[in-house]
Amino acid sequence: MATKVFLREKKISKGRKSLYLDFYPAIRHPKTGKETRREFLGLYIFEKPRNPFETQHNKSTRAIAENIRNKQYQEIQNGTYGFQSDAKKKKSFIDFFKQLTDQRYTSKGNYDNWLSSYRYFSEYFDNNLTMGDLSVQTLNEYRDYLLGLDLAQNTKHTYFNKVKAAVKQAFKNGHISENYASQAEGIKAEETKREFVTLDELKQLAKTECDNPVLKKAFLFSALTGLRFIDCQLLRWKDLQQNSKGEYFIRYRQKKTKGQETLPLPLSARELLGEAREPEQPVFKGLTYSAWQNVKLREWVMRAGIRKKITFHCARHSFATIQLTLGTDIYTVSKLLGHRELKTTQIYAKIIDQKKTEAMNKLNDLKL
Repeated sequence: MATKVFLREKKISKGRKSLYLDFYPAIRHPKTGKETRREFLGLYIFEKPRNPFETQHNKSTRAIAENIRNKQYQEIQNGTYGFQSDAKKKKSFIDFFKQLTDQRYTSKGNYDNWLSSYRYFSEYFDNNLTMGDLSVQTLNEYRDYLLGLDLAQNTKHTYFNKVKAAVKQAFKNGHISENYASQAEGIKAEETKREFVTLDELKQLAKTECDNPVLKKAFLFSALTGLRFIDCQLLRWKDLQQNSKGEYFIRYRQKKTKGQETLPLPLSARELLGEAREPEQPVFKGLTYSAWQNVKLREWVMRAGIRKKITFHCARHSFATIQLTLGTDIYTVSKLLGHRELKTTQIYAKIIDQKKTEAMNKLNDLKL
C-alpha cells in the first residue's frame, strides 16, 4: 500500500497551532529508525490571526509546510527517504548497467555499443560504483576521461550516451532521486558522411544481377520507400493495402521510433514485390543481417560499376537525396522518412547543396 502524507495542525500554547506531517501507514523515522505516524515540522501558525502580519505569516508558513509535505511524499514513493534510501544507495550501478546491457543482447538492440560502453565505464571505475556515488560531477569526470581516449569522436559520443541512458533508467526505476544525466554535459557528435546512390545508379543496380535476390529486392524497395532494414525485415503482406483508387500504401510501426506510419507506395516499389502471398508471410522472406550478406551487397554494387562504400542503410539515404533532388520539399521528405524532428532530415539537404556547389564549381575553368 502506498504511503500517504497529510499536513495536520495541533493546538499549542498562546493561541498557536503546530504543523506536522501525518503518515499513513506508518513509516520508519529517518533519525530514530522507529515506526511513526507523525513528524513535527517546527513550524507554527496563529489560530486566529489578529493583524495582516499574522495573516501573511500563516499563509507563508503553510506554503513552506506544503512544500515539505510534497518533497517527503515524493521521497517516500521513490524509496529515497531516510532509512529507506540506504539499501538503494549501496546498490551497484555497475551491475545495473550490465543488466541493461544484457537486455540489449536478448532483444538484439544495439548490443555491441552497449557492451563496449559498459566495459569502458566499469574499467574506469574499477567495477566499484554505487547508486549513491552517482552525481553530475561523476558523469562529467567520466566524460573528460572519454574525451582523452584515442577513439573516434562519434564513438565517444555513442559510449557516453549509453551511460547517460543507464543513469536515466536508474532514475526512472527509483534507484536514484535525481536524473543526473539531464544535467551532465554531453559529447558532441561529428557529422558523418552519408553515402548514397543516385537515381541513375539505382537504375543500374536494378539491371545488375545479385547473388542474393531477396537482398537486392529489399535494398531497391528501401531506396524507393525509405524503409529501414529492420522495417523491411518485419514487413508482412497484410501491411500492404490498397485504397478505393487502386493506389498502394503500407501501414506499419517503425521499430526504431515505435511510430505508427502510413506510407504511400510508388508503383515501381509495388511491382518489385511480385504476387502477394499469405497475410502473415514476410514480404522479404529469408532477409537476414550478417557479414556474409554485407559481402554480397558490396559485390553487387561493384558489379554494377559503382565505386562507393554502400551499406544497406545507404538505401534510406538514397531515398532522401533522390526525393530532394527531384524537388520534393524537405518537410514532406521528413514525414516520409518518419523523422520526429525536421533537423534530422536537414543533413540530406546539406548533401544536395554540396552537390550543387560541386556541379557549379566545374564551370570555374570554362573558357568562353
